Amino acid sequence: MEHPSEADLDLDADLFMRKMLRDLTGLLQDVVGLDEAEGYINSVGTSVGRWIEDKYRAEMGGQDLDPTRIAEVFVDLKRRIGGDFYVISVTDDCITLGNRACPFGDMAQGRDALCMMTSNVFGRIAADHTGYARVELHETIARGDAGCRIAIHLSPDGAGPSDGAREYFRLDPDLRENGG
Repeated sequence: MEHPSEADLDLDADLFMRKMLRDLTGLLQDVVGLDEAEGYINSVGTSVGRWIEDKYRAEMGGQDLDPTRIAEVFVDLKRRIGGDFYVISVTDDCITLGNRACPFGDMAQGRDALCMMTSNVFGRIAADHTGYARVELHETIARGDAGCRIAIHLSPDGAGPSDGAREYFRLDPDLRENGG
């Protein structure tokens, strides 16, 4: 090799960013614990979820979407970032998705807090279209499962969140426009 540019390296901007986010998440998990790390990732996921929801809403006519269209948005957005999500079922009350490939690839292993990005993005989008969402991560690649299975409940059943499930509520449009 005469010049570094000739080196056969598996390195590009996407891989660099995924590695950096994985290492930051790992540091958070190691220093403050999983629950606190999930809280930090939760904040980032909420912001990213708003940003993504605004983009899809603008492209899809600005109206609230029904559960089938919301599921299509979830599958599409994950496809765009390297996931392999698919619809298991859709009812008026629940969207259940599966996933065969994590957007973070092998870097997701042992970084459960990264799943808060998915929870928050899905929860934010669903709640802003239906008024409410509760996201349950039943299986995740990050925890060592072969794939992911995620349920997004679209109406409260009185049970509230359990087993790491998170609730999301529609944001006031005035707060959304002002970055709140």
